[in-house]
Amino acid sequence: MIRSEQTRRRTMIVLQMLGIAAAYYVSGLIGLRRQVEVEGAIVTPLWPPSGIALASLFYLGLRIWPGIALGSLCTVIWMSDGFSFWGLAVATGSAVAPLCSYLALRAVGFRIELDRLRDGVALVFLGALAGMAISATTGTGVQFLSGALPAGDFWQVWSAWWAGDAMGVLMVTPLLFVLRRARLPRLDDRWAEALALAVVTVVVAILATRSPLSMIYLVFPVLIWAALRFQLAGSAPCALFMSVMAIIAGTDEVGPFDGHSVLEVTLNLCILNGCVALTALLLAAIVTEHNNIRHETEVACEELAALVEELAPRPSAGGSSDGPLG
Repeated sequence: MIRSEQTRRRTMIVLQMLGIAAAYYVSGLIGLRRQVEVEGAIVTPLWPPSGIALASLFYLGLRIWPGIALGSLCTVIWMSDGFSFWGLAVATGSAVAPLCSYLALRAVGFRIELDRLRDGVALVFLGALAGMAISATTGTGVQFLSGALPAGDFWQVWSAWWAGDAMGVLMVTPLLFVLRRARLPRLDDRWAEALALAVVTVVVAILATRSPLSMIYLVFPVLIWAALRFQLAGSAPCALFMSVMAIIAGTDEVGPFDGHSVLEVTLNLCILNGCVALTALLLAAIVTEHNNIRHETEVACEELAALVEELAPRPSAGGSSDGPLG
């Protein structure tokens, strides 16, 4: 019986690893559909596997890391049309980066609910910006050492690589955290407002990314609306959709990205996606933290009122005990 239970657990762990590897590989193929070439190196403005890898570590723990490494290796082999030592080094860096982000976030007490401002700040600076510097440094360093990248182009490629991996964490990881807690809404929930938000998000994203009038700033009022009214459950999907629409417009060189060089488009996409992610993530965290504090205050006031009522002196059945003796 014990051996059967152990076998079942091991089988489940193996299946989870294979599932994460498959999710990493498929999301990598999706991300590469909108790749750009920066100084001869292939990079993506948004690399979803980095966000999937980090979220899977929080859901399933360190035991799932071999699945991340397998998915990374398969993706690199597909990109380079075969196995090589340099490809193995790139895959190792891509797998180690989310692991370091996970350990750093765990060290500072990060909570996947993202219901505190400190959690949002930690995800931005430790999970995305610091952790993904490892994969960018490894990947760019490998290309430099192999002779495929001139020294003068190192930092341009590094910046584009780093930004793509970081955007994967900032855009995809919060959405996966939200999906875990997703429940079917009740009939009395704000269905009409949620539907209106979805429609407005689609219309504004298409208009902002396709219009030649440079109206990209129109996305921010919608993000603020989503964060204020629906917190991360509203702002995370909106941010990801807007980012994807901007990347499609940028790689197609239409709308506000028309007439710009590849490097300029990449830089503009990095700045835009970074601002969108920060607005959605940090504002939602602030609103959630404020709502939680207000709820805790209301509960504390109710408990205090009940305690005062319980301790207050009650008049006796025969009248006040403080009256004169007859």
